[in-house]
Amino acid sequence: MNDILLYGADWCPDCRRAKAYLKENNIAFTFIDVDLDKEATAKVEAINKGKRIIPTVIIKGESYTNPDNIKLASVLGINEVGKVQLFGADWCPDCRRAKSFLRDNGINFDFIDVDKYDWATQKVEEINNGKRIIPTILINDVSYTNPDNVELTQLLSLNIEKEHKVFDTIIIGGGAAGLTTSIYAQRDRFDTLILEKSTVGGNAFLTEKIENYPGFQSISGPKLMEKMEEQAKTYGAVIKTGEEVVAIEKRDSMFSIQTKSTTYSGKTVVLSTGSTYRKLSIPNEEELIGSGIHFCATCDGAFYRDRDIIVVGGGNSALEEGIFLAGFCKSVKIVHRSENFSASETYVEKLKTIENISTYMNKTSLEFISDEKELFKGLKVKDNNTNEESVLEADGVFIFIGLIPNTKPFKGIIDLDERGFIQTTGLAQTSVDGIFAAGDCREGAIAQVAAATGEGVLASYGIKNYLK
Repeated sequence: MNDILLYGADWCPDCRRAKAYLKENNIAFTFIDVDLDKEATAKVEAINKGKRIIPTVIIKGESYTNPDNIKLASVLGINEVGKVQLFGADWCPDCRRAKSFLRDNGINFDFIDVDKYDWATQKVEEINNGKRIIPTILINDVSYTNPDNVELTQLLSLNIEKEHKVFDTIIIGGGAAGLTTSIYAQRDRFDTLILEKSTVGGNAFLTEKIENYPGFQSISGPKLMEKMEEQAKTYGAVIKTGEEVVAIEKRDSMFSIQTKSTTYSGKTVVLSTGSTYRKLSIPNEEELIGSGIHFCATCDGAFYRDRDIIVVGGGNSALEEGIFLAGFCKSVKIVHRSENFSASETYVEKLKTIENISTYMNKTSLEFISDEKELFKGLKVKDNNTNEESVLEADGVFIFIGLIPNTKPFKGIIDLDERGFIQTTGLAQTSVDGIFAAGDCREGAIAQVAAATGEGVLASYGIKNYLK
């Protein structure tokens, strides 16, 4: 578990100070007296390059030499409102969003990586009734599952000041399209604000490897998005994560953007909200999401190391993610409703070379099966030729069957097509003057990073023409 070791001595003033601080904040620790334990003395000397410096504190395997109370508070998540622990992972978008929010507001938190500690994964499952949902945040040992920034503001009694500045453009969505729009707009000396409800990078951030973006033979999605974010900030863009837009209102020539927490003002708006993963809509799907059913291999694949999983879908995303999962899962079963994959031949040919991947073609997914503990057990499928039904057992399933545009908040404000995609003309102009759209949420968009960056450029030119 998260054991804390404090090497010290009773006569040491700083040891007494550190012990008192931990006790005052109800932090459990084990005190090891170096005067009574020769092995402890050797341990301290080894940590401090031959020097006998106490207190030396070990927290989650990391050593801290004579940490002051400020350092202890930072590492252990001690604040005026109490102790804050964040169970998560570096690859998790909402974990990144929560960590950024806590840091931005001066909240100390103890980050516990579920990829590093088996006990942390077990703790998360215990809190969430068997589901592996992150971030799971504990405030004074009371758990909250994936709280958004509004909820964290209330729980931590934060005073968030309203932003009064009027921006030249407010970009809703921080994926490749939104970041590119801001880079070009800032270069034209237009002040930009990016509002992102989760974390910067969009779906591209969740892609393990990108091999078709010009200039990079191969680059990870997170790395590419981090480079774009860094460039946008370098040019002066303001980026706020965890801000979910709930309403847009045009007053004369100005736009008022209402989020769950505050209101922002801008002269133009760019909608680059991207898309989310489509569901199968079969029995037990909703009940098992997060407890065996997933939509992002990069996000949740690590939970299934050396386990058996199923991938549903036959396009590029399904095969790409299936190949990625095969790199560390015991076995991967790919289920597709048609006789042939719709993915590119590059992926289809690569699939044949991987021994732990098996394919189940021309199968219709009927129902997700759970065990006596109501946890995922398998997928019931029907053979489309024989109508024979069978159950494919596995530890988890990943669904990749397409995307749905994130445009629901804009219905009735701008014109959408029958599928919910934003209709545009010319330089990414929507049906409302001053509102532009770019990326996967736009009608006719190509769901590729390179295409999204091009649309961001187009939207920036629309902004420039409108403002001038």
